[in-house]
Amino acid sequence: MESIKYKSNAKRRKQDRRVERLAEREVIVRGFKLNLLSRKLDLPETFNEVAAASLALIGFQYISRVGEMRGHSTLLSALVELWRPEIHTFHLPVSEVMVTLEDVTYILGLPVNGESVTVRSDNSHQFLVENCIACFGWELGPQDHILGTVNLAWVWRYRDTESCDTQESVERYVRAHIFCVFGTVVFLDKSTTSLNSKFLPLLRDFHRIEGYSWGAASLAHLYRSLCRASRFNCKEMDGPLILFFVWPWERMLFLALVPHDQLVYVGIPLARRWSHWRRHKRYIRKPTAHFRRGLDDMGVDDFIWRPYMGVGVSDQLAVHLFMCST
Repeated sequence: MESIKYKSNAKRRKQDRRVERLAEREVIVRGFKLNLLSRKLDLPETFNEVAAASLALIGFQYISRVGEMRGHSTLLSALVELWRPEIHTFHLPVSEVMVTLEDVTYILGLPVNGESVTVRSDNSHQFLVENCIACFGWELGPQDHILGTVNLAWVWRYRDTESCDTQESVERYVRAHIFCVFGTVVFLDKSTTSLNSKFLPLLRDFHRIEGYSWGAASLAHLYRSLCRASRFNCKEMDGPLILFFVWPWERMLFLALVPHDQLVYVGIPLARRWSHWRRHKRYIRKPTAHFRRGLDDMGVDDFIWRPYMGVGVSDQLAVHLFMCST
């Protein structure tokens, strides 16, 4: 009886500590009403309408709705085996196919027409400090950067301290948010915790951000990542992996995480309905041979050439769709 009573008290103390931590977190969150979009553990009143409106003006409101997506390395391996770097296509039994600008528009909701995203690499400390001050208004500490890359945790931390009570403060907040989106979705690298500072100069002029073709740059980054991953001595792959995973799920139903009839239509971006779906351990544990066999045995009807029929897009993205057939 004593042991049972001890376990019961220990469980009660554990629950009390959990309630106290949640209460402390609630106080902290209530102090900063700065989040652009409500997340799983955020309170509804933390939604920042001012920052969200500015984000929508420059075309990043859709990509901000995409969540995390992990645990699909076997599917990645099976697809990389079919990538042909000399022609930049997947060589499937039905035909040669590729990820297109149309996929980027519907899956990520990024603009695909505009100025080209060209950057120069500069790993100097002066370049890093000057651009961080110009974009975020803060100077990095010694532990917040390494070899020309910026720690994303530092960007998140200072983003959430912005008051957003002036136009300059809102612009700093949105720049920091976009930089975090670059490092977690659009231009993801193998570190997953930092991003190259070469993108910072493109964010300095707030009113020019919307004029760049971020979707085309993300697609080019995926092509480069696939070419590198197809080398015999490469063991890891970076790049916009969410785009890479959702593309076969939308076009090849036999590879989908869950049947399409179980999905809820959430509009653009389509990646949202996949990234926020609960993870299935049975799917994640499937070996590469399972996906390889399915790709080898696929027929002509197993590839959907027009998967986005009936999917509506906003006027802001509709003006870019002509680029998809150019």
